[in-house]
Amino acid sequence: MEKALKQTNINIIKVVLFGPESTGKTTLSKHLARYYNTVWAPEYAREYLQKKWNNERKTCENSDLLPIARGQMELENRLATKADKILICDTDLLETKVYSEEYYGGFVNPKLDEAAIKNTYELYLLTYIDTPWEEDDLRDRPNQRLEMFNAFKNALIKYNRPYILLKGDKKSRLELAIQEIDKILKSKTNLQRFSDNLTDLDLHFLHQQHSDFNIPD
Repeated sequence: MEKALKQTNINIIKVVLFGPESTGKTTLSKHLARYYNTVWAPEYAREYLQKKWNNERKTCENSDLLPIARGQMELENRLATKADKILICDTDLLETKVYSEEYYGGFVNPKLDEAAIKNTYELYLLTYIDTPWEEDDLRDRPNQRLEMFNAFKNALIKYNRPYILLKGDKKSRLELAIQEIDKILKSKTNLQRFSDNLTDLDLHFLHQQHSDFNIPD
């Protein structure tokens, strides 16, 4: 496997928000990170593709997916060292693989394909499409939400990934996610406790990630 796409071996729990666009993944990532007093890894593709749109007025192309995958793993690996027992991931390479298959006729770069299958996570939170569609510069399939949801669900089943389905309002989703994560926490020992030796810079970083947190309705 290409080194840049490989996970760093750190003894923490990694939880992935997984599902179609505009299904509340980022909001839930922030709430979970705040609840567990840890960090979350944002979706690198959002920043990458927004810059591309702003500078070139172009959307995602097949050639963008491998750089996006590398950027995502660099971000995940860097933030894993700052995590306190748990890292919340707004996406993973399996999600990038699903997008590649759905948008580019089933094609996936072999390097991305290998890494997406080999990288592992303790839990996937599959977000359902019972959330309002929110338009932006990058989202483009408001009429194919069920089709995309099924593609994500089928990928989790195909690769035997541990997952739960999240439906309903923000509070219901958060409560179920916490319930399942707590089960995993109870089964693990000697997890990395970054909070035991936080620096002032790390505390500032955590404050920034949590500053926009509000209790969901």
